Amino acid sequence: MFINWKLREITLKIVYYGPALSGKTTNLEYIHAKTNPAMRGELVSLKTREDRTICFNFLQVGLGQICGLNPKFNLYTAPGQMCDISGRKLVLQNVDAWRARLRVVPNDAIESRGIVFVADSQASRLQENLDSLTDLEQNLGELGGAPAAVPFVVQLNKRDLPDALTVERLRRELNCNGAPLFEAVATQGVGVFDTLKAVINMVITKV
Repeated sequence: MFINWKLREITLKIVYYGPALSGKTTNLEYIHAKTNPAMRGELVSLKTREDRTICFNFLQVGLGQICGLNPKFNLYTAPGQMCDISGRKLVLQNVDAWRARLRVVPNDAIESRGIVFVADSQASRLQENLDSLTDLEQNLGELGGAPAAVPFVVQLNKRDLPDALTVERLRRELNCNGAPLFEAVATQGVGVFDTLKAVINMVITKV
């Protein structure tokens, strides 16, 4: 995250994490499409060896200021392919809001980020959800933090599909430890902004 004193902006980071094809990209594409063009940047696709990461930034109004600064958010998706470990670590790098740590560098960066875990509700994808959660915990641990304390929201996507597991079953299997949980159908925009608002509020509170 960065502070631009001239524009009075503080830039924060939110990462959408989860198994391949769970709906991470669909979330960001919907948010981007429904956000006023004057308040967000271009959607950027970063190709990796096995997958792609997309990102964009936007200015959020109506949430108040942080020490007189307007919050600006960079939204990223982490590559879902399990073989692309380096790509996921790169996107997660310095996701350390759980320690509320400040790191002074020449461009006045401030570390404070949040994570949205996008789970695929289909019964056939349960193990992939669990594997991705384990991968997330391991990567955060290797990056030097305490994963349980990061601002963290769970989105149960694809609730419209006939083989979707119940919310109770998914909550139990994913062991979300009290994290806010939202049902979603990202292709229709259902639950997309509810999820985003929740993680934004958690990140701002940390800052």
